[in-house]
Amino acid sequence: MSPKSDDRVLKGIGLRLIAIFFLSTMSALVKLAESRGATLSETMFFRQLCALPVVLAFVLAGPGLASLRTQRLKGHAKRAMVGLVGMVFTFGAVMLLPLAEATTFQFTVPIFATLLGALVLGEKTGLQRWSAVLVGFAGVLLVVRPGASDMSLFGAGVGLMAAMFVAIVAIVLRQLRDEPATTTVFYFTVLTLPFIAVPYAFHLKMHDPLTWVVLVSIGLAGGLGQLALTGASRLAPVAAVVPMDYSGLIWATVYGWLIFGVLPTAGTWAGAPVIIASGLFIVWREQRLGKQQTSSAAAED
Repeated sequence: MSPKSDDRVLKGIGLRLIAIFFLSTMSALVKLAESRGATLSETMFFRQLCALPVVLAFVLAGPGLASLRTQRLKGHAKRAMVGLVGMVFTFGAVMLLPLAEATTFQFTVPIFATLLGALVLGEKTGLQRWSAVLVGFAGVLLVVRPGASDMSLFGAGVGLMAAMFVAIVAIVLRQLRDEPATTTVFYFTVLTLPFIAVPYAFHLKMHDPLTWVVLVSIGLAGGLGQLALTGASRLAPVAAVVPMDYSGLIWATVYGWLIFGVLPTAGTWAGAPVIIASGLFIVWREQRLGKQQTSSAAAED
């Protein structure tokens, strides 16, 4: 690997860590807003509305407004709709579960990506990755501990649905990989706002000044996090940046303790490493298989 490639990978890793910090902060703010009387539709509306100026600022400072011209509006619309449903589940999980548990369920994204790739896209999946999927779901059972813990099974289901839709978004984004990061985030924000504004209009309510600050901050943190996340994926290979996602459990634990006085359960401490190990193995295995396929193709040429 050349020094220039090394530099890109390091920048990608740094951006991913920054993204996870902002997205973890956003989750903590969503939970805080809910505890202060805000509804799901309110938090989603402010997430998109207040992220828009951030995204536009990055567009103007970077590629310019001309970069927003696209020939892939249908692809952006599909990504927006899938992302919107995913946001409902993601924010819902944060509201229903402690932060650490909601974050741990997000670590099942590689597991769902493998399942969707095999069952929906017909991708070849070997015994090793199927075994990793089973191990990952065993980790989920350790976290949930049906019948032996106070965790909401409905909340756990919402958390798993959130992870599944994140995996679907990743698949949809494949057809938009050549679009600038700011363009992808811009269309996601703009195309979803009207759909969120309608339910929000039926839940208009007054809040104290601090709650308004929290709602606005959700959008600012979410916008910055999404820009950093999208940028990181364009700078470095998936296998290099995905391990950084697990830093989210650290932030979730810190925020959960400082703001809500809640620490992860014993089940979470037991199950999270199993889920993380499963996800890392899947990413490593896919990266290795990808390199082998590239080498084979080069040999055939």
